Amino acid sequence: MADRLYQELRDKLEQQIRSGALPPGSKLPTEAQLQQEHGVSRGTAQRALDELARSGLVLRRRRHGTVVVDQKRQENLLRFTDPLVSSPMIPGRHVVVTASVIPASEVPFEMPGIEPETPVVFLGRQKLDADEKPVGMEWSAIPFALAPHLLDEDLAELRVLSYFQRTGLRVEKTRLYLDPVIVDEETARLTGCPAGIPALRRRRYTWLEDGRLVEAGSYFTRPDVMEFYVEQTVKME
Repeated sequence: MADRLYQELRDKLEQQIRSGALPPGSKLPTEAQLQQEHGVSRGTAQRALDELARSGLVLRRRRHGTVVVDQKRQENLLRFTDPLVSSPMIPGRHVVVTASVIPASEVPFEMPGIEPETPVVFLGRQKLDADEKPVGMEWSAIPFALAPHLLDEDLAELRVLSYFQRTGLRVEKTRLYLDPVIVDEETARLTGCPAGIPALRRRRYTWLEDGRLVEAGSYFTRPDVMEFYVEQTVKME
């Protein structure tokens, strides 16, 4: 019974969001209001709202309530450094543009501490939105010795930090850089973005517990489809 009530409530709220009855920026009822209006338990209401948040349809903030988000314009930057952080993401799929083993010297961004002749797995993926239009590019370079079977994975669905966890690579820290850039011709071609405009590029470096670099990555999203934010849960004693 509880599962049915939760699903009915979640489906009803999702339908209102997708139909535009609850447009981006709209505030959803609180858990207490949903409990009273729909005759469900507080736990059922909370579960429905949490599931909508995990699906990227709403953003939940303590003391600010639950707000419908524009799915094409929300990305929590902390998601790039912490695999446990969830975030509404641009709906759509990845297309693998390149996947090969090359010398580190051929990677188009810095790999600190990696010798130029070191073999690395180089992965490039194009991000498409729900309408199959390109909106961004993701590049990753990982020392081949640390991930010799990486190219056997489903690369279109690969989440690098989760892969490290699954294969026993004990990550100690990640660092994210934000670089203002001018969009070049190649990036414009791959993302459908006009060349020559200012944009934001993210670079991520990830190290193992023993200090070795396990990944260097570069991420670009068209500035006209994305809005970045940082959000953390603050626990007060």
